[in-house]
Amino acid sequence: MPMFLTDNQVTAIKRKRGELNISVLGLSRQLGLSRWTLDNIFKRNHRKVTPATYKKLSDWLIEEYSTQDLKDSQAVATQDK
Repeated sequence: MPMFLTDNQVTAIKRKRGELNISVLGLSRQLGLSRWTLDNIFKRNHRKVTPATYKKLSDWLIEEYSTQDLKDSQAVATQDK
C-alpha cells in the first residue's frame, strides 16, 4: 500500500538536507535509497512512495531534528558554567 508524503514533510527534508549541506547523492547513501527516488521527490513532486521509503525519510528527519535539539540543549546548559 503506497504512502504519501505531504508538502510540509518534503520541505522539512529539503531544509534539513540544506542545513547539513548534504548532496542528494550523499543523502541517498545515508538512507539506502536511490538517488533517483530522492530526485523524483524533490524535483518532480512525486509524493507517492513505498512504506519503506516513507519510514526511512521520516526516521532520518526525526533523528536529525532530535539530535539538533539535544545539541542545542547541551550548549545552553554549558553556557552558564
